[in-house]
Amino acid sequence: MTGVLTPEQVAHFKSEGYLHPVRAISAEEARTYRNKIEAFETESGEEVNKRLKIKAHLAFPWLVELARHPRIVSAVQAVLGPDVLLFGSSAFAKNAHDPRFVSWHQDSAYYGLDPHQEVTVWLALSRASSQSGCMKVIPKSHLGPDLVHEETFDANNLLSRGQKVTVDESLAVEMPLEPGEFSMHHERTVHGSPANLSDDRRIGIAFFYMPAHCRSVLGRRSALLVAGEDRHGHWDSDPEPRFDLDPDSLAFLENVWASYRDDATTTQAARHT
Repeated sequence: MTGVLTPEQVAHFKSEGYLHPVRAISAEEARTYRNKIEAFETESGEEVNKRLKIKAHLAFPWLVELARHPRIVSAVQAVLGPDVLLFGSSAFAKNAHDPRFVSWHQDSAYYGLDPHQEVTVWLALSRASSQSGCMKVIPKSHLGPDLVHEETFDANNLLSRGQKVTVDESLAVEMPLEPGEFSMHHERTVHGSPANLSDDRRIGIAFFYMPAHCRSVLGRRSALLVAGEDRHGHWDSDPEPRFDLDPDSLAFLENVWASYRDDATTTQAARHT
């Protein structure tokens, strides 16, 4: 398809470490996907943040299709090249008037990738505004090194261990999105999001993409080919779900989540040492 991003947008992403907004799907389609997530919450009796945090696409074929959406993939290819793997995905929700937040952090401190070229796409399924706690970034922070994160285990922090870095918040830029729009940020870009003070839930899906030549420094892991070819063979293939809540892919998801927590802790401890 014709490139979704203009040359100017690509240049901005490479220079600043982020980009927004880009339209992927209509607001009506976004509402349909939101309904699917909330139906899962109702049926499972648990918040989507709990189960679908690392490789959410392993739970539903429609999430795999969304990860391969031509407009999203085209934007990712514009900055990563033609051969793209999906490292992970996360369904994410902050409830209305929810005190929970995401502290300032870098994804690169925990993803265990070499080289650091992962790009996160955050697709809004409801409005992400200043009031609802949209994502903020520190421009150009991707050009610096990995930062050491303090692990706070704050109960209101939506990150697994409350990891955070200290930044000059006067430099922060907000990335508001309408339903169906997405933002992009580099894995080294420092980012976070405040509490949702609005009357509606803030719901979105994050997709974590990388060029096929990236390696795992945390041992052999798996990924999903979304575009081009994997001519490197650094990753095993994710088992695509055959149907919603396929027990085989869910069992794989649970094993990945347990391994990720252990490996991430080890990696960050090594950085402190």
